[in-house]
Amino acid sequence: MDGELTLIEPRIRPALDPGFRPAVLANRLFLQDVSSSGQGSPLLLALERGDGSVARFETVLFPDDHARSRANLRHAERLLKFLLWQKGGYRVYVAGPAAVSEHLKQVYSPNGERAFDFRFMGEQVYGKTFAIVPCNASEAPPVREKTRPLGRHQAGCRIGFDLGASDLKVSALIDGRPVFSEETIWAPREQGDPDYHYREIMAALHRAAVRLPRVDAIGGSAAGVYVDNRVRVASLFRGVASEKYAAVRDLFVRIREEMGVPLEIVNDGEVAALAGSMSLEDNAVLGIALGSSEAAGYVSPDGNITGWLNELAFAPIDLSPDAPADEWSGDRGCGALYLSQQCVFRLAPRAGIALPAGVTDAERLAFAQKKLADGHEGAVDIWRTIGTYMGYAIAHYADFYDLRHVLLLGRCTSGQGGALILDNAREVLAAEFPALAGGLVLRLPDEKTRRVGQSVAAASLPALNSED
Repeated sequence: MDGELTLIEPRIRPALDPGFRPAVLANRLFLQDVSSSGQGSPLLLALERGDGSVARFETVLFPDDHARSRANLRHAERLLKFLLWQKGGYRVYVAGPAAVSEHLKQVYSPNGERAFDFRFMGEQVYGKTFAIVPCNASEAPPVREKTRPLGRHQAGCRIGFDLGASDLKVSALIDGRPVFSEETIWAPREQGDPDYHYREIMAALHRAAVRLPRVDAIGGSAAGVYVDNRVRVASLFRGVASEKYAAVRDLFVRIREEMGVPLEIVNDGEVAALAGSMSLEDNAVLGIALGSSEAAGYVSPDGNITGWLNELAFAPIDLSPDAPADEWSGDRGCGALYLSQQCVFRLAPRAGIALPAGVTDAERLAFAQKKLADGHEGAVDIWRTIGTYMGYAIAHYADFYDLRHVLLLGRCTSGQGGALILDNAREVLAAEFPALAGGLVLRLPDEKTRRVGQSVAAASLPALNSED
């Protein structure tokens, strides 16, 4: 209706979530309506990151005096939310209708609805004060993007690790060939003592080291933002009090010094994309790991990674007003609650599955997966629902990324669940987005790679002194 953003019921309804309203459908209808009106007003968003890099996104809205101009506000706010968590930025230049600029400035403020994003993007990630800057299009900075190669180093005896919120994976490799892989249950988010994290990671590294004649390099992946191997912000360490956080910040520098070899740690999403690019031997890859949260990373068409955040766990894919709220950011409809084990836990009651109490999240997920393996109809519906979410999410992501491949990884894709997710995602793409389905390859790696592929790919991160 006039003044509201129109939400669309999807053609393929999630089995356990009839209220799901995909962002991609609402966005495309909105842009069609603006185009049909013949009165489109330009909107330019330029997002500046801490190193001076700038990403720009251009679209059109209804003009301020149009009867449907109020729909601009919700559309622009959700668009900026997505771009912030995809590209990152502490300063956003907004050139467009005045009402939109003012709305974004109010919402993304210390006391606004998106106060979490204001603090996270400003102080926590970039160490600066977040700001929305209304401007004319001529005043917005030009695109300044940087890319760099990531990993793909195979020579020598290497250890790779991947830190999830419920399990720690480690692999040992010789000249790129895995000789040992292991998954260990742990619970980092509940731990307030930084020594817990140090002990668990070091123990895993030593278990891998004994399988090698020597250790030449160590690479790691974990959720969060890392700069020069130092932790800027990461949910794995959310239980650590601020007065103890210095020990967390330099945790991997300490491990590097004690192990005495090159060590590099990056965001787990980037390693998911790297794993996909290496296994597919191609680029323009979006890797999505469905683990304790949703981790995503992107390898560009030229084979490099960008300086983007790619934290799609916090990017909205569902615009329903009744969408679930993330416990950390408080925002609704974001990826983590749809494309991770959090979704399994959320849907289990609707599927008639009572998950065990007093056990780890990994054990709760294994319980649901056992139900799936046993043919429990409700468990099948959980993974079918995740697959439907995935199809609409991928179509949404394709509006922001140049894609040839999407690779699905992570514990939630193990066993029969991976095939259900893949099949239902493909059904959505074929039914709703046939042009996209025809040019995009969506796939799963082999079973072992789904679970430990990120730790194997992470081992390739550091270059040896002998390498070019």
